[in-house]
Amino acid sequence: MLLARIQSGEEQAMAALYDRYSKIVYSVALRVLRDTAAAEDVMQEIFMQVWRTPNGFVATKGSLGGWLAVVARNRAIDMLRRKRPSEEIEDISMASTFNLAEDSERNLLMERARAAVVLLPPEQRKMLEMAFFDGLTHAEIAEMTGDPLGTVKTRIRSALMTVRKAFQA
Repeated sequence: MLLARIQSGEEQAMAALYDRYSKIVYSVALRVLRDTAAAEDVMQEIFMQVWRTPNGFVATKGSLGGWLAVVARNRAIDMLRRKRPSEEIEDISMASTFNLAEDSERNLLMERARAAVVLLPPEQRKMLEMAFFDGLTHAEIAEMTGDPLGTVKTRIRSALMTVRKAFQA
């Protein structure tokens, strides 16, 4: 396993981990931040964290790629929230130049996620995307949509439960 080799300080294992997962980490961060430099910073922070503390990942809780994607998303949202008062993020729109279809495992996971999200009712899908890809809080979503906060929370939770069931099936 790559992480065991990284724990022993093997640089080639870290290079292999980076080669395998850097595109997904960068793509997730870029989707949230819409800023290439910030997405690169998030990616670098995450891989430095893995190098310093490779035991942060618990294999029984899911795949390494999934864990890295979640960490990237969370770090990107944190960065977005820190800089939101000084910049207008909505005006920046950039596309990723990476082709995620190169890695079949990632492609399969993404297709399963897309299929599950497409089947969600439109209001659940919209709120899930606002929360996870735009980095908005539940309160911000409620303010933007005009829906009560409880409704926003319920729709997001229902959407997450549906997607989770799709992955467990």
